[in-house]
Amino acid sequence: MIEVRRLRVLRALADHGTVTAAAEVLHLTPSAVSQQLAALESEVGQELLERRGRRVAITSAGRLLLSHADTILGEVERAEDALRLFADGSTGEVRITAFATAISLLVAPTLARLRDTSPGLTLVVRDAEGHQGITQLLDGDADLAIAVEHRGSPRPDDQRLTRIPLYAEPFVAVLPPTHPAVGHDTVDLAMLAGDDWVMTAPGNPIRDVVLLACEQAGFQPRIAHESDDFRAVGALVAAGAGVSLVPRLAVPAPTLAVIRPLPDPAPVRRVYAAVRRSRADHPLITATLAVLTEVALKL
Repeated sequence: MIEVRRLRVLRALADHGTVTAAAEVLHLTPSAVSQQLAALESEVGQELLERRGRRVAITSAGRLLLSHADTILGEVERAEDALRLFADGSTGEVRITAFATAISLLVAPTLARLRDTSPGLTLVVRDAEGHQGITQLLDGDADLAIAVEHRGSPRPDDQRLTRIPLYAEPFVAVLPPTHPAVGHDTVDLAMLAGDDWVMTAPGNPIRDVVLLACEQAGFQPRIAHESDDFRAVGALVAAGAGVSLVPRLAVPAPTLAVIRPLPDPAPVRRVYAAVRRSRADHPLITATLAVLTEVALKL
């Protein structure tokens, strides 16, 4: 008989690559994770892991077991949800992760509206950058994630997730008041090739979009300053520290920097909601998603 908790350990190892990382997200010690994996190998009578230095590779048998583990874990989660709903009806909490702009524009209005329409539903909000929320969702630390589409996003056919598009917003140029391009109605990126740039930090999906846009315009930006806080970006630009590209809805207000649109086709930030497929039909989550999509339509 295979113990479900050991399948969770195997899935965490596959997602995070090392015993130490898996132990951290499972709130276990590395020794406990190793023991659980050894016990799982004993249960199935097959070698599931192949050690390669500090990392651990999943064997073919392990990958086969994982393909069933996702289904099993999903069904266990459905059963747990059904029991909770049987016990307390539609009362409960939804843990939601979102980046700062989405919290302001989407999550806060959704929370306010749900307080009236679904008084038994409690939203618990966590701030997470657009590329971090999905990890928390898959690790079970969140029920719903507001995320940004980027090259590191899970594939659209990832069977663990259900994704709901929310909105797309173009990037705009953020310029110091004295910049020569301020006199133009739109700003071609090539006009900013010689400037210093204020950029989000490495790993932030916004940085990837901006770097690709600059590359397509024929130059590599000279990055002088880095911040993931768009208020800080606006302040640095207004002070003459450089130029930047920012998603339109993330532009800080008020700001002393000058905002100009880019000519089409401008780079775009695509925002979506994601839930684990096993919980996509949970009444509390469907109620939350319904309001989120209504709010997003008005942006």
